[in-house]
Amino acid sequence: MTLAEKINADIKTAMLAKDKDSLDALRAVKSAILLAATEKGASDQLTDEAEIKLLQKLVKQRRESAEIYVTQGRDDLAKVEALQADVIERYLPAQMSREELTEAIKAIIAQVNATGPQDMGKVMGVASKQLAGKTDNKAVSEVVKSLLQ
Repeated sequence: MTLAEKINADIKTAMLAKDKDSLDALRAVKSAILLAATEKGASDQLTDEAEIKLLQKLVKQRRESAEIYVTQGRDDLAKVEALQADVIERYLPAQMSREELTEAIKAIIAQVNATGPQDMGKVMGVASKQLAGKTDNKAVSEVVKSLLQ
């Protein structure tokens, strides 16, 4: 079952349950999938990697919007954005814990023979490819910085 099929089935479930918040988030995902599939040069089906990147982008947008709303004192809007991000995150693969991430980064540092902060680019290049979809690049960057200091 593809992501689009899962989303369509969950939209029907949310409609029957009258779950407006989940329905809004699922419709946004469906819209983003359709836009990505109809872009110039795109094939009919998105690859798993492209789907994960798309979902991560949607979650990141909603988290950032929620933070902005909180700073502006709009907790009602922040709550909606955070809830939608939580709904979308259900379709992402399980994220790595901080400890798992640290161990993976240590292995990558040993693999590329990184010795200090000047090697951050080498480590980040390999880490971004190996850990794609498993964690946020911001978290990877923080761990790499701390380990290379």
